[in-house]
Amino acid sequence: MASRPPRTGITREQIFKQIMEQQRKIKEKMSKIKYKIMILSGKGGVGKSFVTASLAFALAKKGRKVAILDADIHGPSIPKMTGLQGYTLMASPEGEILPATAELGVKVVSIGLMLAEAATPVIWRGPLKASALRELLAYTAWGELDYLLIDLPPGTGDEQLSIAQLIPDLTGAIIVTIPSDVSRIVVLKAVTFAKKLNIPIIGIIENMSYFECPDGSRHYIFGKGAGRRIAEETGLRFLGEIPIDPRISEANDKGEPFFIKYPDSKAAKAFLAVADRVIEIVEGGGEEKGPSTEK
Repeated sequence: MASRPPRTGITREQIFKQIMEQQRKIKEKMSKIKYKIMILSGKGGVGKSFVTASLAFALAKKGRKVAILDADIHGPSIPKMTGLQGYTLMASPEGEILPATAELGVKVVSIGLMLAEAATPVIWRGPLKASALRELLAYTAWGELDYLLIDLPPGTGDEQLSIAQLIPDLTGAIIVTIPSDVSRIVVLKAVTFAKKLNIPIIGIIENMSYFECPDGSRHYIFGKGAGRRIAEETGLRFLGEIPIDPRISEANDKGEPFFIKYPDSKAAKAFLAVADRVIEIVEGGGEEKGPSTEK
């Protein structure tokens, strides 16, 4: 009977030690970031990555140091939303990942900035995705920041759970929806997800709320009021409405940050108002001290 060949590679003990060291690094790096916020939707097609990028620019415009972790492994769109498509992440002499820098000094880390081509698919199962997110958090030179926004894919699966477990002191979650009732039903799952994991919910943002004609009349193309209804039903804060602007799609397609290109637009001004609201809540500068933890 042939003898079994000797095992090669690292042992389980070595893997365990490596994970523990990564978690130690994550804790150390996250301690230098004041506020860590998950951006959730539960449903695709609500413009969550656009909201994440625009909110990051709005916070930076308010004088905050901001970074984005694009945790959408399979469909990373933050590089394009921030004007960084085509850039490649570099490493420091110490071997740490150096974030790319967008307008207003917003730092960005994304799998999309590591692929040879934008169309290259990432074909990974859950454990590999969790490992990748752990390494990005542990080995990125984040530096000292006011805000880290974590853009997550639709749903309540691997990536969302990994981030919730990897970052020990999450400030909270922002939920993005559109006005349709279909979106409302699915987005409620994201609210329930955050509550079950005891993640404070900062509030609800409604994207694509209405289209305003030059004569001032408003047209509610995707329905009306789902964001407010979710907030009322769940006892959460409503952070604001982002109007439809045809130039948003145009800018996104070209890889030009809408917030930067059209700073005087109503949508850009709405993001500045949302940023003020977020600052008021998480930094405790207003009447409301800290994110909502209502069940």
